[in-house]
This record gives sequence, C-alpha cells and structure tokens, in this order.
Amino acid sequence: MSAQHFELVIIGAGPGGYVAAIRAAQLGLQVACIEKEAALGGTCLRVGCIPSKALLESSEHYHKAQGELARHGVVISQAGLDLAQMMKRKDGVVGALTQGVAGLFKKNKVVRLQGLGALLAKTESGWRIGVTAADGTQTEVTAGKVLIATGSEVTPLRGVELDGDRIGTSTEALKYPSVPQHLVVIGAGVIGLELGSVWQRLGAKVTVLEYLPRILPGLDAEIAALAQKVLAKQGLQFQLGVQVTGARVTGETCTVTYTSGEETKELSCDRVLLAVGRRPFTQGLGLENAGVALDSRGRIAVDGHFATNVAGLYAVGDVIAGPMLAHKAEEEGIACVEHMVTGWGHVDYDAIPGIVYTDPEIASVGKSEEELKAAGIPYRKGTFPFIANGRARALNSTDGMVKILAHAETDRVLGCAILGPRAGDLIAEVAVAMAFGASSEDIGRACHAHPTLAEVVKEAALAVDGRAIHM
Repeated sequence: MSAQHFELVIIGAGPGGYVAAIRAAQLGLQVACIEKEAALGGTCLRVGCIPSKALLESSEHYHKAQGELARHGVVISQAGLDLAQMMKRKDGVVGALTQGVAGLFKKNKVVRLQGLGALLAKTESGWRIGVTAADGTQTEVTAGKVLIATGSEVTPLRGVELDGDRIGTSTEALKYPSVPQHLVVIGAGVIGLELGSVWQRLGAKVTVLEYLPRILPGLDAEIAALAQKVLAKQGLQFQLGVQVTGARVTGETCTVTYTSGEETKELSCDRVLLAVGRRPFTQGLGLENAGVALDSRGRIAVDGHFATNVAGLYAVGDVIAGPMLAHKAEEEGIACVEHMVTGWGHVDYDAIPGIVYTDPEIASVGKSEEELKAAGIPYRKGTFPFIANGRARALNSTDGMVKILAHAETDRVLGCAILGPRAGDLIAEVAVAMAFGASSEDIGRACHAHPTLAEVVKEAALAVDGRAIHM
C-alpha cells in the first residue's frame, strides 16, 4: 500500500506550524501536520506562553486581594489561596485553546498526524517522511514540500542537575504542588522574571541569579534598569553578575552554588527554576541525512523565503535565527506558505514586538537606544511617565514610562520601549505605526481618547520634539 501523499507536510504544531498549516489549506494546498504531543499548539500553548499568563493573571488577583484592593475601598478580611483551583483554571484555559486548534484543523481540512516526524529520503515526487508514534509504531507519508517548525527546548546549564521536580524548568514551575518557601531562579530573562513573579506573589521568597550585570538582556537598558527597581520593590531579590556553577538536590533541600567575583557562595532553597534560555529543537528530524545546513548555533539556515539549502525543505520559528517568539513564528509560517503559492511573502523584522508579562508589563519594538548608538544612527528620544497620566492614576498603576526613538533627520520611528500598565497592548500601536513608516509626529498628531493609557504613547511621541503637553 503506497504512502499517503500531501502537497505540504509540516513537522510541528506550535504557533509557526499550525498557523502555517491553516494558511496553506486556505490557499488550496493539501496539508498534513505532524505533532508528537497529544495536544496541539506546541510549547507556547501547552507549557509556555498561555499557562504562564493564566498563572500570572491569577497570582496578580491574589496579590491584590492581600491588601492593594483596600486602596480602592475594597476590604477583604482574609483572602485564602486555593492553589489546586488556580492550577485547574490554568489547565482549563490550555485545554480549551488546544481543542480550538484541533477544531481549526478540522474546519480547514488539515490532516493531523500524531508522532515524531523525520525526513527519510528524497523521492521523485518529493520526500518520504516517517511518523513514529509513542509506542514505536512507524508509518510513512510523502510530500512535495516539507516545512520544519519544531520549535525549541530548554537550554541546559553545566552543573545544574535537573530532576524534573525540585530542580526543573518552566514546565515544572507551571505546576508546583505547593508554594515554595524559597525559589531560586537561574536567569533574569523573560521566563525567569514572569514565573518568579508568579511564585513571589503567592508567598515565596524568590532569588534571581543572573550572569550578566543587568536583567532582560536585549531590552533597552534604561527601561530594564527601571524595571529592575520596580520588581525589586515588589520583593524579587536580584544577584547580578554571578555565575552559577551547580545545583543539586541534597536531602530535603536544593543547593545552588555560584561565584561572585572571586568568592564561591551557596544558596539553600526548596526549588530551583532553570531559565537561561532555549535552543532549537532539531534532533531526530533526519536533517543530517537530508543534508540540511545548520549555522554555528545549531539553527537551520534559511534564505529570505525560509527555504533551506535543500530544495523542497523549509523552516520557520525557533529553529531558525531571530527572536524566539510565538508571533514571530506565526508571521514566518504565513509568509513561507504564501510565497510557496503566490510567489510573495514577507515578514517585517523591524516591527516585531516583545513583551514581558510582569506587573507592570514591559514591552518593546524596533531598535533600543544602545543598538542605535552602536550603529551610528542619529536619533532623538521622547519619554513620558505613567504617573502623569489620569487613567494610570485611576488604575493605581503609575510605575514606568513610554520611550520612543525617532530618526534625527527623518523623524521616522525606529523603536519604542514601555514599562507600565497594559504595555503589551500599548506596544501594538507603535508596531503598526512602524510597519507603515510613521514618524513620531504622526503618532503625536493622531487623536487619542481621554482618559486612556494610550495618551502616554502620544505624549512620548510629542516629547521627541520637546513638546509634551502634560509634563
């Protein structure tokens, strides 16, 4: 019996893979998507972006009930924590969304194949692809084209002995059965700060160890420094410029060893979260047999249209260069399949926002001030604080500011960084403005409703030209 043939087979059903599959089906291709997990949606939906945001929201409600609501005249005599219910809600959110992706596959006639996909051999009609189920059973399909969208996995750290429980990754930190008395987070990036914030709000002492002398590497340094002050005021404890050399379970506790300058130190804690980054997941895909080229960091090398060096093979998302963001993978997946069918597909990498869902949120798009200086690009900047905004005061959320960078000669917006309430939503305005080549004057002259947080973006844009109204 011959293997079932598809015009396009996608390996991986995360944001890049499942969105590409749907768009390809909309464009008329016969599509199959291979995913090893039972639930669709990838790391982002199952054990990443979505469950962490659910816990961040719940933990923020709990934290506010502990006393902050009293400022609003809402007095709660005793707010208890039902961690099991919090986790149940989180799992419900994830379950509903994974089922939603399955429904979209059915609606768009995308064939779902469960198992680990791997390239086997090139044929006259395309590629033979093996699909290995959890029980070891293997089936085959063939495809004219193959799109690899297998995402990423946690980067290990030498000396940190992961046991999948007490010393674990973000996967374990999303389902702790109880609130740790002391949680040590290794890494002050997005994942470490978000999950550290969750457990700090729920009552844990949280110590964040970071190799670099700052938090959130890559983010505008001025905004990152301000964010560190705000998070430290909330209770997160930072030890920066230190090198973790080991972490192990010792009896009923965990021991973390690290060096600070010439001194070696130890920390005892209940749990350890390793959050030093992620690396492309490319193992077991048959890339070596196919002759697919990788770059020096183990990422699949692609051209401007996501084609590898091997005809008929493509890759998008975390397995290729660029920020490891779900929405970046989605845009690449759509652009890739649109180019296959129409000959045109494009991603504007200068306007991809990034968000940290702490409280307040942190968001950015485009270039940072440091990047502009390094590139020798002349710029002007405008900043405006949330404390001067009526809506922020009504929300009792006045920490932070909006910072806009514009070209000194053309006034075209080159970047924006925001620390403040709803920053993840506010950054969208600037991302769209940049996609259309807007100037800071364009943003500043556009009417913004009052009272809204978006007025802070308008005022920062006006401040580029030194004419903010309310400051």
